[in-house]
Amino acid sequence: MNSTTLPPLTTDRARLLSDLRARREVDVIVIGGGASGLGVALDARLRGLSVLLLESHDFAGGTSSRATKLVHGGVRYLAQGNIGLVREALHERQALLRNAPHLAQPLAFVMPAYRFWEVPFYGTGLKAYDALAGSASLGSTRWLGPAGAKCHLPGLNTRGLFGGVRYWDGQFDDARLALALARTAAAQGALLLNYCPVTEVMHEAGRVRGVRWRDALNPVSEGGEVRARCVVNAAGVWVDQVRQMDDAAAGRVTVPMVAPSQGVHLVVNRSFLPSREALLVPRTRDGRVLFAVPWLGHVILGTTDTPRHAVAREPQALPEEVAFILGEAAHVLERAPQAEDVLSIWVGLRPLVRPSDDGDESTKSISREHTVRVSPAGLVTVTGGKWTTYRAMAEDVLQRCQQAGLLDDLPASRTAHFQLVGAPGPGTAATPMTAPPGLHTYGSEADRVRELPGADWELALGLTAAMVRFAVRHEYARTVEDILARRHRMLFLNAALAAQQAPAVAGILQQEIATDGGLADFLTLARHYRTVPGTIAP
Repeated sequence: MNSTTLPPLTTDRARLLSDLRARREVDVIVIGGGASGLGVALDARLRGLSVLLLESHDFAGGTSSRATKLVHGGVRYLAQGNIGLVREALHERQALLRNAPHLAQPLAFVMPAYRFWEVPFYGTGLKAYDALAGSASLGSTRWLGPAGAKCHLPGLNTRGLFGGVRYWDGQFDDARLALALARTAAAQGALLLNYCPVTEVMHEAGRVRGVRWRDALNPVSEGGEVRARCVVNAAGVWVDQVRQMDDAAAGRVTVPMVAPSQGVHLVVNRSFLPSREALLVPRTRDGRVLFAVPWLGHVILGTTDTPRHAVAREPQALPEEVAFILGEAAHVLERAPQAEDVLSIWVGLRPLVRPSDDGDESTKSISREHTVRVSPAGLVTVTGGKWTTYRAMAEDVLQRCQQAGLLDDLPASRTAHFQLVGAPGPGTAATPMTAPPGLHTYGSEADRVRELPGADWELALGLTAAMVRFAVRHEYARTVEDILARRHRMLFLNAALAAQQAPAVAGILQQEIATDGGLADFLTLARHYRTVPGTIAP
């Protein structure tokens, strides 16, 4: 049975914790509720394994909710000659768009050309991109003259414009896709808990045999422990912290795997690029890439690629990163956005796999491919990669688990054609991801949301009181941040507006679960998202 036909899962936390305490042993424990961890949990469960996933914060609370919102094969990787990564990503792009059409859809891009050679040069490369996609192609690449480029991208700066190249990729809502993965895995029988950090990786006879956990929302809770045949470390930029738990038990020194890279994104009003198509500058003045992506009624500008040594829950954008994005946007947009036009600023840390130490501090040249390693004690760690290839990453993880003798031979993966919770039926027209947020992001579950109290009370940006209740009852939400950052994307779209609506959300949480959901903490966080470095917060 497809997961989309199942009734909505009840995510009552007391019941989930009771189930967790009753579990003494499972086949697989996954540490981390981002893209890679959720992918592993779903794949493992669909192969018949008993699965427990523990997330220290909220699902997609880190990097997995801070992507540039693109489902792509990686045009820049094609230019680097990484044909294998591009081919895999294009194949996975097709699977993702097929399995969650309410959350991931095709998107046309235009590369403007301000040098005479760029149209034939980039056009030829993108024709090769089409060829690699084969039957998974979303549309043919086209050469455009100046008038054509302007037609597809109103708001484009035409001074010195020779034309452009139009090609196809995809875009998605990363946080809601993560939530759909979590709920699909749970609907199939996996047990998943957010705000449940692992405090210890347990060993017996020199082998990893399980974990100890605690309830982060209940400081007096004693927590518990669960044994497992296989423990998968999918903690994103925090995988090295979990590896330290493993190494400490054996007296080993942990050699870091991750070289974090910071990507900054600025959100501005749609009036700066009033289009359903995205803009891509493949090579800025310093060799980076600039995107201007229409998303949920707004425009995302980004991104950067800055090495960072500290791993923070809420990374801080650097003034020079903001200046880079605004400066490059000023070259290609007719109306140059200023710092005061930024509605929200958010930062993601990419868990890039650390190369051999060659003294190069740059992360731009580090491969975006994922890596799976098995420690001497049997801890399986996966890191690197990107959202588009999450499903292939999960397959690789389970294959390595089998090769290491941690799991018996398993049936083939079923995830390639398994639709996620909310996926509408065949023939249903999808609302584009460029449209403002609304009930359409719930797909086939929209009617269930409408049935809840408050369906006719809209707070702002399409968020209703019924959606808040649905988030608490069926989507694991426990805090104001969970709702305004990830169940709805208001914090990422307009931080000041999110702060204004936070008290109303807290009031609904008080009715549902007798807590204000960390209202004060959220207001501090919203101030962080609306403060552009080098300026004073409004």
